Order: sequence, then C-alpha cells, then structure tokens
Amino acid sequence: MSLIDYTLHLADNTLILAQRNGEWCGHGPILEQDIAITNISLDLIGQSRNFYQYAASLINETPGHPLQPATEDSLAYLRTERLFKNCLLTEQPIGDWAQTILRQFVFSVYQFGLYEKLQFSKDAQLSAIAAKALKEVTYHVSWSSEWVIRLGDGTDESHERMLKAIEELWPFTGELFLPADYEKEAADAGIAVDLASIKEEWNNKINAVFDEATLPVPEKVFAQTGGKQGIHTEQLGYILTELQYLQRTYPGAEW
Repeated sequence: MSLIDYTLHLADNTLILAQRNGEWCGHGPILEQDIAITNISLDLIGQSRNFYQYAASLINETPGHPLQPATEDSLAYLRTERLFKNCLLTEQPIGDWAQTILRQFVFSVYQFGLYEKLQFSKDAQLSAIAAKALKEVTYHVSWSSEWVIRLGDGTDESHERMLKAIEELWPFTGELFLPADYEKEAADAGIAVDLASIKEEWNNKINAVFDEATLPVPEKVFAQTGGKQGIHTEQLGYILTELQYLQRTYPGAEW
C-alpha cells in the first residue's frame, strides 16, 4: 500500500503544480516566458500521467482497493481533496510572476534531487519515470534559477516582489522534507527516496542562487504541513472544482 500512496503523492504534486502554472497561459509577462511556463506545465502533466498510470495498475492489482477500478483519469478527476497527497506548496495561488518563479525554483531543485536518487529505486517503473523526468527537471532548475537571480538582483520593485514571495511561500517549503508514513515505509524498502539525503543539496543550491540574487534565506520558519496526509488549504478545492468540472458534470465523457 505504501508504494501506491507514494506513487500517488508524486503524481499529485506534478498535476497540481501543472494546473497552477497553466493559469499563466496567455498571461505571461512576455511571449517567450508565457510559452516557457506553459511548456513546464506540460512537462509536469506528462510526469503526472506516467505516475497515475502506474498507480492505477497497482491499485487494480490490489484486491479490494477502494479506488478500483482505477485509470489515470479516475485518479485525477474523481478523487476528492482528502484523497490528494500533494504538498501544500504546489496548491498555493500563482500570485505575481515573482511568486510563481520562486515556487518553481524551490520545487524544481527539490525534484531534481528526488529524481536523481529515485532513478536508482528498486522499483523499475519508478526508476524509469524518474530517469526520463530528470532531463526535463534539469531545464526547469536552470530556467527558474535564472529568473530568481534576474528578479532578486534587478530593480527595487522586482527585489521587493521576490522578498514578498519568500515571505508568502517559505512556510510551505519545510513539508517537502518531512516524510509521511508511506514515504518512510517505501524508503525503508529501497523504493522511495530518503528525503534527508537530498535536503543538504537542496539547501546548497538555494543558498547559492539566493546569494547571487541578493536575497536572504529565511531561518527557523514554522513549516505548514498536512498536504501529504490529505489535509489541504482551501486552495485545493478551487483547483479541483475547475480541473474536475467536465468529468463530474458529464461522467465518462471522452473526446
């Protein structure tokens, strides 16, 4: 069961962040970056599909599992908030460009460390998904870090907006490294990543980029948690209302 929950957690993170980033489509500050953030959303959706497809196969092979019969669509469109296991960071509003950039940066650095180790998982399917996604995430880290530096070490206004983004989002970063029970169990089995093993690398990358961007790294900020266990902010409900509307209004609808 921990493998199913862990796979759903990975899928939910990427789906919800993709949905958030997708809100910028047609609204980016310049056309090139509008396309860039939309392409990142598509990368994340592709990752979520791979994880959902694998989770669905695991669920259907587990006798009596409450989510049967499962497909990638049913897992994305027919679960309620309490069944989603995404981190709270991914569901926060897009805010302004600075807030979107900061979230993408801290999450992409986390994903890079995660996938880099997950490609050596004892689970062959998770290993393959991570290896493929790592190529995408490498670009996400590069793109977002350049923007953090550009905004942090830019104009007075862009610097202030980055400071505001840090204030708004930093309380949600701690949850990334606080493992849920299913993460611990899967890590002990050699399937998941021990989050403690990637935290130092994450800190080092964050510190290096923030230093170049003339931005402070917050210390001793209270960590908001609960998302991994299905306890979310009200924001997730709004996201799912939009995401799931068509399937819930017209059950079984297909293109």
